[in-house]
Amino acid sequence: MKKFLDQHFLLETNTAIKLYEEFAKPMPIIDYHNHLPPNEMAADKNFDNITQVWLNGDHYKWRAMRTNGVNEAFITGEKSDWEKFQAWSATVPYTVRNPLYHWTHLELQRYFGINEILNADSAARIYEQSSSLLQTKEYSVRGLLEKMNVKVVCTTDDPIDSLEYHQKIKKDNWAVKVFPAFRPDKAMNVDDTITFNKYLTALEQAANTSISTFNDYLSALKKRHDYFAENGCSVSDHGLEQIYAADYTSTEIVGIFAQIRSGGSLTPEEKIKFKSAMLVIFAEWDHEKNWVQQYHLGAIRNNNSRMLKQLGPDTGWDSIGDFSQARALAKFLDRLDTNDKLAKTIIYNLNPADNELFATMIGNFNDGSVAGKVQWGSGWWFLDQKDGMTKQLNALSNMGLLSKFVGMLTDSRSFLSFPRHEYFRRILCNLFGHEMENGEIPNDLNHIGGIVQDICFRNAQQYFGWQLTETHNAAIKA
Repeated sequence: MKKFLDQHFLLETNTAIKLYEEFAKPMPIIDYHNHLPPNEMAADKNFDNITQVWLNGDHYKWRAMRTNGVNEAFITGEKSDWEKFQAWSATVPYTVRNPLYHWTHLELQRYFGINEILNADSAARIYEQSSSLLQTKEYSVRGLLEKMNVKVVCTTDDPIDSLEYHQKIKKDNWAVKVFPAFRPDKAMNVDDTITFNKYLTALEQAANTSISTFNDYLSALKKRHDYFAENGCSVSDHGLEQIYAADYTSTEIVGIFAQIRSGGSLTPEEKIKFKSAMLVIFAEWDHEKNWVQQYHLGAIRNNNSRMLKQLGPDTGWDSIGDFSQARALAKFLDRLDTNDKLAKTIIYNLNPADNELFATMIGNFNDGSVAGKVQWGSGWWFLDQKDGMTKQLNALSNMGLLSKFVGMLTDSRSFLSFPRHEYFRRILCNLFGHEMENGEIPNDLNHIGGIVQDICFRNAQQYFGWQLTETHNAAIKA
């Protein structure tokens, strides 16, 4: 019987072990999509205790605690950091077979060297040991990222963000590159025109311009898009239920915007037309700048209206949606491709029923101009676990080229989440290792190992075009 979470965790064959230890494990990390706060990286913050870095903002853990019957006071409420950690520690034994169980113990091992199982009995020891380390220089925010061999971090930023913290990080000449990503969800969400108009007021201030007409609005957004590019941005991102691809005319969109600005309400059809127009405009700007555009599709958010009112968004009340994805996504990508304005694109699905849909959709628009120009992104949110990742890797292998995949990301708000890359790499190596030993693919360790390294790091580096220092590149070649 294997020991829990030993050095061969998830690696079931000798070949898988070799692939991981010799090829995957040494590779640096490019985390091209996450929600890490740039202000904390700029300040090189030290956390007072593990609750602050591990539990605050982590709605994965919050959902598990609620399911385990933990009162909200111990989750997002007024209880002390120690009491919240106690509540989480008492919950952990009941997360067995949930990926949280693996992630929790991987993170304790990799960051703090703690091999003890977390539960109510071990909580005090683990809290004291980890919290003591977190207060040292080596365990500052930057130290945590360096510990995991992270070379690139790409945050998620609204068009109105000042990017002042990205500027400070760049001036510090830190070895880890931190880039912003342009996420204009609020800039096209006209479901609530009152909220949208308030957003336009903030956009006016950020762009230092007045917005009365649709052209004013586009001018202000374009200024922000340009500003992001000036500050190192080369990635955009959208978090949508589904792609909007309704037919519209320029006259219609101008009229819809005027109606919004005058305080009027919109019909469902008008809302979809406006969102459809904005998606095309943003995509065309991305193409002009040779950015990579990302679309996270399929989440149904804020389902619990009572708790949304109490705690706000992104607090753990979201789930997988059952939206129709194929036709609108094909129409949207085809429109851009027809006009030769399709940028490098990554599409992510949240509903596993759509796996094969997404795996085949990308092949419709890979035109040979760039290897893997249109990508199907890694298992996302509820799917970034062993089963979800395995299904995504298998579907992509069967219907596309896994060898050109840009690999894993954390999509996380926690600086302790980077062992998820290790988790992915172990699953990837185990798949290849099994098939090499079964005679399904050649037992050519160097060739398959090279593909593993491509998926873990090199494909992303080439795809996004982020340059590393000579020292970094030499280490990678070694």
